[in-house]
Amino acid sequence: MTDKVCLTTGGGRGMGAAVAREMHARGYKLVLMSPSENCETLAAELGGVARRGVAQSAADLKGIVDLAMSTYGRIDAVLNHTGDPPKGELLAISDENWDLANDMIVKSVIRMARLVTPVMEAQGGGSIVNITTYAAFEPSLCFPASCVYRAGVSSFTKLYSDRYGPKNIRMNCLLPGFTDSLDVGKFADLTALKRIGRVEEQAKAAAFLLSDDSSYITGQSLRVDGGLTRHM
Repeated sequence: MTDKVCLTTGGGRGMGAAVAREMHARGYKLVLMSPSENCETLAAELGGVARRGVAQSAADLKGIVDLAMSTYGRIDAVLNHTGDPPKGELLAISDENWDLANDMIVKSVIRMARLVTPVMEAQGGGSIVNITTYAAFEPSLCFPASCVYRAGVSSFTKLYSDRYGPKNIRMNCLLPGFTDSLDVGKFADLTALKRIGRVEEQAKAAAFLLSDDSSYITGQSLRVDGGLTRHM
């Protein structure tokens, strides 16, 4: 049996690293990217490969896909994970920072899809998961650029799922709520469960969407937020 391969951007720490560990536990070979040496350290620990890079760079995305193909010859699962773009007062955010947010959040997903879709078509299928935010459908002035563009990712995800579902390639979004990868404990009481989430909980949800466990799920935005949002 051919080993399956999971490529993860933002895979050096936090949710990205937790997803990498969960996919490794499920038997996947790992290809990790992050801006720092964290991805290299984690890849060495888990027997994978890594390349430093950022999601907003087309060259870095191509580099990590090329590394996956030269090392393993296939890509079965992709986790698109990036940090938050610049914040600020709604109309005070500069054009340059809106452009950066677009590159980080929307264009990174589109560029990755362009790179891996032919690979997955040739293999007969694959799964892509985009980590966005609980606030994609309930926007917050605390994260204006993030909310605007992450909602766009959900729209692209639906369009992609319609176009490539017949090729057995699935794309879904994971919408995490407040999670312990950040110092957000003060928000625990806002959730129905009265606690923040653990990165391991987000990782299990992401692994479900990345693996064949969710083989009949595509084009969806799954909120894993402890009951924080009210969106029906």
